Amino acid sequence: MTDRRDQITDAAITTLARDGLRGLTHRAVDRAAGLPEGSSSYYFRTRQALLAATVDRLATLDTADLTPITPIPDRVDAAQLAAIIAAMVDRAATVNRDRMVARYELSLEATRRPELRAALVAVGERYRELAAALLSAAGATAPERQGRALVAFLDGAIFDRIAGAGRVTLSGEQTRDSFDELLAGMLAE
Repeated sequence: MTDRRDQITDAAITTLARDGLRGLTHRAVDRAAGLPEGSSSYYFRTRQALLAATVDRLATLDTADLTPITPIPDRVDAAQLAAIIAAMVDRAATVNRDRMVARYELSLEATRRPELRAALVAVGERYRELAAALLSAAGATAPERQGRALVAFLDGAIFDRIAGAGRVTLSGEQTRDSFDELLAGMLAE
Protein backbone atom coordinates (compact mmCIF):
# COMPACT_ATOMS: atom_id res chain seq x y z
CA MET A 1 0.00 0.00 0.00
CA THR A 2 1.17 3.52 -0.76
CA ASP A 3 2.37 5.62 2.13
CA ARG A 4 0.05 8.57 2.85
CA ARG A 5 2.88 11.06 2.21
CA ASP A 6 3.58 9.43 -1.16
CA GLN A 7 -0.14 9.53 -1.97
CA ILE A 8 -0.20 13.26 -1.21
CA THR A 9 2.97 14.10 -3.12
CA ASP A 10 1.84 11.99 -6.08
CA ALA A 11 -1.38 14.03 -6.05
CA ALA A 12 0.72 17.21 -5.85
CA ILE A 13 2.60 16.10 -8.98
CA THR A 14 -0.71 15.51 -10.77
CA THR A 15 -2.04 18.88 -9.58
CA LEU A 16 1.11 20.72 -10.71
CA ALA A 17 0.92 19.09 -14.12
CA ARG A 18 -2.78 19.86 -14.51
CA ASP A 19 -3.11 23.27 -12.86
CA GLY A 20 0.40 24.68 -12.54
CA LEU A 21 1.91 26.24 -9.45
CA ARG A 22 -0.96 28.65 -8.98
CA GLY A 23 -3.35 25.73 -8.76
CA LEU A 24 -1.27 23.88 -6.18
CA THR A 25 -3.09 24.28 -2.89
CA HIS A 26 -3.52 21.89 -0.01
CA ARG A 27 -7.22 21.68 -0.83
CA ALA A 28 -6.55 20.89 -4.52
CA VAL A 29 -4.08 18.18 -3.53
CA ASP A 30 -6.59 16.68 -1.09
CA ARG A 31 -9.17 16.51 -3.90
CA ALA A 32 -6.68 14.98 -6.35
CA ALA A 33 -5.65 12.38 -3.77
CA GLY A 34 -9.26 11.61 -2.86
CA LEU A 35 -8.56 12.47 0.77
CA PRO A 36 -10.59 14.42 3.30
CA GLU A 37 -9.98 18.14 3.34
CA GLY A 38 -7.06 19.02 5.60
CA SER A 39 -5.17 15.78 5.02
CA SER A 40 -2.27 17.25 3.06
CA SER A 41 -1.90 20.20 5.44
CA TYR A 42 -1.72 17.73 8.34
CA TYR A 43 1.38 16.12 6.78
CA PHE A 44 2.81 19.24 5.13
CA ARG A 45 1.90 22.30 7.19
CA THR A 46 3.03 24.90 4.67
CA ARG A 47 3.01 25.19 0.92
CA GLN A 48 6.81 25.26 1.02
CA ALA A 49 6.86 21.96 2.90
CA LEU A 50 4.52 20.47 0.27
CA LEU A 51 6.75 21.75 -2.55
CA ALA A 52 9.90 20.36 -0.91
CA ALA A 53 8.25 16.99 -0.33
CA THR A 54 7.10 16.92 -3.95
CA VAL A 55 10.68 17.51 -5.14
CA ASP A 56 11.80 14.65 -2.88
CA ARG A 57 9.09 12.41 -4.32
CA LEU A 58 10.15 13.25 -7.86
CA ALA A 59 13.72 12.29 -6.90
CA THR A 60 12.55 8.97 -5.49
CA LEU A 61 10.56 8.18 -8.62
CA ASP A 62 13.49 9.20 -10.84
CA THR A 63 15.85 6.94 -8.90
CA ALA A 64 13.47 4.03 -9.42
CA ASP A 65 13.42 4.78 -13.16
CA LEU A 66 17.22 4.71 -13.33
CA THR A 67 17.52 1.31 -11.63
CA PRO A 68 17.35 -0.71 -14.90
CA ILE A 69 20.46 1.03 -16.29
CA THR A 70 22.53 0.82 -13.13
CA PRO A 71 25.09 -0.38 -12.35
CA ILE A 72 26.88 0.87 -15.44
CA PRO A 73 28.63 -1.85 -17.45
CA ASP A 74 32.37 -1.54 -18.14
CA ARG A 75 31.75 -0.92 -21.85
CA VAL A 76 28.74 0.59 -23.61
CA ASP A 77 28.26 0.71 -27.34
CA ALA A 78 27.36 4.20 -28.66
CA ALA A 79 24.33 2.87 -30.59
CA GLN A 80 23.12 1.05 -27.48
CA LEU A 81 23.57 4.25 -25.46
CA ALA A 82 21.62 6.29 -28.04
CA ALA A 83 18.77 3.77 -27.85
CA ILE A 84 18.72 3.93 -24.03
CA ILE A 85 18.61 7.73 -24.06
CA ALA A 86 15.94 7.88 -26.78
CA ALA A 87 13.84 5.46 -24.72
CA MET A 88 14.28 7.74 -21.69
CA VAL A 89 13.02 10.70 -23.75
CA ASP A 90 10.03 8.71 -24.94
CA ARG A 91 9.17 7.48 -21.44
CA ALA A 92 9.52 10.97 -19.95
CA ALA A 93 7.27 12.47 -22.62
CA THR A 94 4.59 9.79 -22.39
CA VAL A 95 4.41 7.59 -19.29
CA ASN A 96 6.03 10.19 -17.01
CA ARG A 97 4.61 13.28 -18.69
CA ASP A 98 2.92 14.62 -15.55
CA ARG A 99 6.17 14.24 -13.62
CA MET A 100 8.08 16.20 -16.24
CA VAL A 101 5.50 18.98 -16.41
CA ALA A 102 5.53 19.19 -12.60
CA ARG A 103 9.33 19.32 -12.69
CA TYR A 104 9.22 22.19 -15.20
CA GLU A 105 6.81 24.06 -12.94
CA LEU A 106 9.07 23.49 -9.95
CA SER A 107 12.19 24.40 -11.92
CA LEU A 108 10.77 27.77 -12.84
CA GLU A 109 9.71 28.36 -9.24
CA ALA A 110 13.21 27.37 -8.13
CA THR A 111 14.60 30.42 -9.92
CA ARG A 112 12.90 32.42 -7.15
CA ARG A 113 13.24 29.95 -4.26
CA PRO A 114 16.81 28.89 -3.43
CA GLU A 115 15.66 26.04 -1.19
CA LEU A 116 13.84 24.41 -4.11
CA ARG A 117 16.74 25.08 -6.43
CA ALA A 118 19.15 23.22 -4.14
CA ALA A 119 16.90 20.16 -4.10
CA LEU A 120 16.40 20.18 -7.88
CA VAL A 121 20.12 20.65 -8.53
CA ALA A 122 20.87 17.64 -6.33
CA VAL A 123 18.43 15.51 -8.32
CA GLY A 124 19.89 16.78 -11.59
CA GLU A 125 23.38 15.86 -10.44
CA ARG A 126 22.34 12.22 -10.33
CA TYR A 127 21.49 12.38 -14.02
CA ARG A 128 24.72 14.21 -14.83
CA GLU A 129 26.79 11.64 -12.92
CA LEU A 130 24.98 8.80 -14.66
CA ALA A 131 25.52 10.44 -18.06
CA ALA A 132 29.23 10.91 -17.30
CA ALA A 133 29.55 7.26 -16.23
CA LEU A 134 27.74 6.04 -19.36
CA LEU A 135 29.88 8.24 -21.60
CA SER A 136 33.02 7.07 -19.83
CA ALA A 137 31.97 3.45 -20.45
CA ALA A 138 31.45 4.39 -24.11
CA GLY A 139 34.99 5.80 -24.35
CA ALA A 140 34.41 9.56 -23.97
CA THR A 141 37.52 11.66 -23.37
CA ALA A 142 35.79 14.35 -21.27
CA PRO A 143 32.85 12.50 -19.73
CA GLU A 144 31.99 15.06 -17.03
CA ARG A 145 31.67 17.99 -19.42
CA GLN A 146 30.11 15.87 -22.12
CA GLY A 147 27.71 14.32 -19.60
CA ARG A 148 26.42 17.78 -18.70
CA ALA A 149 25.94 18.56 -22.39
CA LEU A 150 24.20 15.23 -22.94
CA VAL A 151 21.76 15.88 -20.10
CA ALA A 152 21.06 19.37 -21.45
CA PHE A 153 20.34 17.86 -24.88
CA LEU A 154 18.15 15.21 -23.25
CA ASP A 155 16.23 17.86 -21.28
CA GLY A 156 15.71 19.87 -24.46
CA ALA A 157 14.44 16.83 -26.36
CA ILE A 158 11.97 16.04 -23.57
CA PHE A 159 10.81 19.65 -23.34
CA ASP A 160 10.31 19.76 -27.11
CA ARG A 161 8.22 16.58 -27.03
CA ILE A 162 6.07 17.82 -24.14
CA ALA A 163 5.73 21.53 -24.80
CA GLY A 164 5.77 21.32 -28.58
CA ALA A 165 8.40 24.01 -28.86
CA GLY A 166 8.73 23.25 -32.56
CA ARG A 167 6.22 22.72 -35.34
CA VAL A 168 7.26 19.11 -35.80
CA THR A 169 7.95 16.65 -33.00
CA LEU A 170 10.69 14.12 -33.62
CA SER A 171 9.60 10.50 -33.77
CA GLY A 172 11.25 7.93 -31.54
CA GLU A 173 13.49 6.85 -34.41
CA GLN A 174 14.43 10.45 -35.22
CA THR A 175 15.23 11.06 -31.56
CA ARG A 176 17.47 7.98 -31.49
CA ASP A 177 19.17 9.14 -34.70
CA SER A 178 19.75 12.58 -33.15
CA PHE A 179 21.38 11.02 -30.11
CA ASP A 180 23.43 8.75 -32.39
CA GLU A 181 24.76 11.88 -34.13
CA LEU A 182 25.41 13.70 -30.86
CA LEU A 183 27.25 10.71 -29.39
CA ALA A 184 29.28 10.23 -32.58
CA GLY A 185 30.60 13.75 -32.12
CA MET A 186 31.24 13.31 -28.40
CA LEU A 187 32.98 9.98 -28.81
CA ALA A 188 35.07 10.90 -31.87
CA GLU A 189 38.79 10.37 -31.33
